Amino acid sequence: MFASVASAQLSPKGADKDKHGCKGSAGYTFSVIKNDCVRIFEEKIQLKEVDNKKSYISNAAVILSEDGKKAEIFLPSSDGSLVLDKLASKKAVVYKKGQYTLTKNKNAYTLKLANKVVFKS
Repeated sequence: MFASVASAQLSPKGADKDKHGCKGSAGYTFSVIKNDCVRIFEEKIQLKEVDNKKSYISNAAVILSEDGKKAEIFLPSSDGSLVLDKLASKKAVVYKKGQYTLTKNKNAYTLKLANKVVFKS
C-alpha cells in the first residue's frame, strides 16, 4: 500500500509544465505579450533591485510589445507577469498599471511601486 501511494506522488520527468506548456525547471515562464514561453533572464531589458537590504540582489525583466504600447514586467516576488499600458507623455516613455510605473529616459528604465523606485536598469 505504501509503495503505490509514494509512486503516485512522484511526478514523471518533464511533468513540470504550466497551463501554457512552459517548463519551469528549464527556466521558462509564459509571456502574455509574446504569447510564448520565455526565459526572463535572457531578455534584453533587465532591472536591478534598488534599496536592497538582503544579502542578494533580485532582478526584474521587461518585455515590450512590438508596437511599444505595452510593457510586461516579471518581478521576482510574483508568479506570472504584470502588463502595463503606455501613457501619453512628452518627457519620457511611461507605462502604468495600478501602483506600478515604468519609465524610460534615454536608455535607462526605472520601475516605481507607489511612487518609490524599486528597480532600475
